Amino acid sequence: MAPNDKRKIPEFAEGLESEPELDPAVAILAAVKTQEVSEEEFAESVSELARLAYTLGLRVAATITQNREGFHPGSYLGSGKLAELKEAVEEHHAGVVLLDHEVSPSQADHVETACGARVMDRTAVILEIFHRHARSRAAKAQVEIVRLEYMAPRLRALSKGTDRARGGIGAKGAGESGVELDRRKIRDRIAELTQELSGLEQEHRTQRARRQALNRVALVGYTNAGKSTLMRALTGSDAYIADKLFATLDTTVRALYPATKPKILVSDTVGFINHLPHGLVTSFKTTLDEATEASLLLHVVDASDPGFVRQLDVTAEVLEDIGAGPVRRILVLNKIDRVGDAEVEAAATRQLLAEYPEAIVMSARRPEDVARLRQLVIDIFAESLVEGLLRVPYDRQQLRGEIYESCNVLDETYEPDAVIFRVKTAPGELARLEAKASPPSSGEAESTDQVDD
Repeated sequence: MAPNDKRKIPEFAEGLESEPELDPAVAILAAVKTQEVSEEEFAESVSELARLAYTLGLRVAATITQNREGFHPGSYLGSGKLAELKEAVEEHHAGVVLLDHEVSPSQADHVETACGARVMDRTAVILEIFHRHARSRAAKAQVEIVRLEYMAPRLRALSKGTDRARGGIGAKGAGESGVELDRRKIRDRIAELTQELSGLEQEHRTQRARRQALNRVALVGYTNAGKSTLMRALTGSDAYIADKLFATLDTTVRALYPATKPKILVSDTVGFINHLPHGLVTSFKTTLDEATEASLLLHVVDASDPGFVRQLDVTAEVLEDIGAGPVRRILVLNKIDRVGDAEVEAAATRQLLAEYPEAIVMSARRPEDVARLRQLVIDIFAESLVEGLLRVPYDRQQLRGEIYESCNVLDETYEPDAVIFRVKTAPGELARLEAKASPPSSGEAESTDQVDD
């Protein structure tokens, strides 16, 4: 790297700055196309890996591809392509090689030895992005667990032959090797993180229970489909937006804005991606629970992406895996403003609606489109509203504000000992208010939980 080059060295490549001939911010992509994968799917996968590299702050200098019946058992690529990869690394002084599949530790080590650059497979790239973008305690713990599980079987390759028997305090015995000691430390750390997550999950369950009676919408979809932009437009929130994959990992819950009666809560969830490591799907169950517990899913898709049909399938598969398949959903074909000028956009819209007649074709950056989607969401929840009577004793009139905030009050009737509110609201909200308006049984503490905006 040139002395005046101010590019930040990626964290995972910090060890390369001592190698002046290699630039840790430059990457070479390598991918193998097997017979069962179509040309279109293969091209989309390689393009997606390039976007993942960009998210990591890497510049892709070259791409090496090979058609094979299967991956080479020893080195992923065949010997000829491995030599071509080495030439590309030397030509571009690339410090990193990215492989478009998860490979075994021995395969990665073979490629690294052959080309002299740091090797990261697709899973390692995704884990590194998750590691950088995690913000909450829960997300950080979940990502660290998956990273440790990924690292454990690769410790011997990472040791590069330096593994020696170690003894002393904290070791099992004088014969315990460095790799064995490191694996034991990983197991202990995973156990510690798992215990921490158990406590955090209890907090999340409490928060979800407080929101249970309210109408809930979850935004789901492929990463970078525009969910965070749509979240901001629907709720007026300050959701983080960036044109990168997995820009946000933590669940955000906000009320639909302008406010409705009863409230409609909107939650953003982690984006999906092809070949998302299974451990990440499992570890982010707390986040994905927002999808399983929602009454309505907004399946957001980047309609300007030529590969969005495959992305539809990936999202559908993950939703089935987490048990959200039966939840009612609206297909939101977003970013239609990116397909071209007005004439091209109109033609694309007609074609999309012919294929997906129940979908909403829109741009989250156009207020009129967002208003149309917002009204559709309101109309859907209005279908389930019920009318009922709330009898509120005069000594409980502090509930008046809460009733007006969460219900459409149709009428008030005054009786000698209470006010009767005729309201229209969600069934769960009506039951919650009825319970709060009723006198508590003997010895029962009265709940004062409120739902945050």
